[in-house]
Amino acid sequence: MGQGKLFEPEVVEQYDLLTREDLVGLLKIERKIVDEYRKLFQEAKGFKEELQEKLMLVDDQRIWLRSQLFGRSSEKEPKASPAGEAAKPTPKSKAPKVQKLSERYPDAPRIERHVELKDIPNCRCCANPLTDSGMTENSEFLTVIPKQYFIIEQKRHKYRCEKCHGELVTTPSPPRITPGGSYSDGMIVDVALSKYCDLIPINRYVRMAERSGIEGLPPQSLIETTHQLSDFLRPTYALLREEIRKEKVLHADETPHRMLEGHEKSHWYLWGFSSKKASYFEAHDTRSGDVAAEFLKVSACDFLMSDVYSGYGKAVREANLHRAIHNHPRIQGIYCNAHSRRRFKEAQERFPNDAQFFIDEYQEIYRLESELIDKPPEEILRTRREMAPHFETMKNRAIELVPSYPEKSSMGKALSYLMRNFNELTAFIGNPNLPIDNNAQERLLRNPVIGRKTWYGTHSERGAETMAILFSIVESCKLNKLNPREFVKQLVDNIHEGNAPYTPASVSTH
Repeated sequence: MGQGKLFEPEVVEQYDLLTREDLVGLLKIERKIVDEYRKLFQEAKGFKEELQEKLMLVDDQRIWLRSQLFGRSSEKEPKASPAGEAAKPTPKSKAPKVQKLSERYPDAPRIERHVELKDIPNCRCCANPLTDSGMTENSEFLTVIPKQYFIIEQKRHKYRCEKCHGELVTTPSPPRITPGGSYSDGMIVDVALSKYCDLIPINRYVRMAERSGIEGLPPQSLIETTHQLSDFLRPTYALLREEIRKEKVLHADETPHRMLEGHEKSHWYLWGFSSKKASYFEAHDTRSGDVAAEFLKVSACDFLMSDVYSGYGKAVREANLHRAIHNHPRIQGIYCNAHSRRRFKEAQERFPNDAQFFIDEYQEIYRLESELIDKPPEEILRTRREMAPHFETMKNRAIELVPSYPEKSSMGKALSYLMRNFNELTAFIGNPNLPIDNNAQERLLRNPVIGRKTWYGTHSERGAETMAILFSIVESCKLNKLNPREFVKQLVDNIHEGNAPYTPASVSTH
């Protein structure tokens, strides 16, 4: 019986004419055909499932790209209303009392200006001349003096002996970052901090100077001044490195950096390590965990907060091997809950119901964490213990949902991330000194990332090193609530006076 007649009506009487051997042979052929069709059916079913999974992944990618282009940049969630209650409109609070400018900016210099009448009028009642009553009607407004450039002609006096005329002594030149250079220390600091604090490209700085009447400033020579300042401040950079290495809890993260020329590799990375009081960057031509491993081997770090990048796992393992040889305590890697929450946010549009469950749990966890600012350790531990049931609830829910989602879907990745790294994500609960996430380090990388987009990259290894040094000092100033411009200016003056270099943290503690 041919395959073409497989599904046609059969005439039962025809089997009476067949022998036993013919019937057995016919049955074998039919079984073979059925097996072939069953195999084709299974292949088609598998192909359909594969297409559905690929369609889901493509849909995930479409949603993610759309969120990157048009989504909100903030991860903050609106406050949830209690179950069964409609969201109540937020009552309008009373407008705060507007402070006087002198109260709002108490450190700003003040200039008192008296406005008087040139021609004093006569009284409209009795025609006598008016006199100053001593009373005034006061108001305040803010003004600015545009940046001005000056040429300083330095004249060093020479002293001679009137008696024998045998000696002539010239007054020594005051110390400068670049002795004999064309730019003062003040201008060098202004150029460098305009770029690495205010993120103003050098070419834009040149155009701004032109509008102030200084035309033709050579951009390349201004770039050179940033290198000169970074070389001058290298001792402070080394102190920052030592400050970071003494910390028990460290944050770590890295971001791509482009080397435009001057090196065989164009893809570099800016590595960042930080504590509550110091920020330290290094530029390298690799993303290998060897960079972090070398940093950690000689550190006092007990806990490393990072994202779940294999390079940090490798760094912790290698550092622990090195520490074992010297009988030093092991480093424990802890992971960022903001990354975990972010993955559920990415899955929210595609899988709204299940993703929202985890987002709501994280919202409550972060609400509890927000109440712990400046609280004593015992209160931090007590509040964080309230977070443990929320994490256990998420873990149990994730175990239930994992079979329902392809591993490569956005929801599957979010669930896997939470379950695979559960211990590292929850380590902070039992230690009041540990952070809940790595957002502090990501904030420190924000300006370098914006700068990278603004001036595209660096043109030499020296430029990459200058970037690391100056961003380290600037971001450390911000951590200690210091004005980077004032700090760097005072630091340069103190070094000129023969004093030892210091870091922003050492200033803020005095």
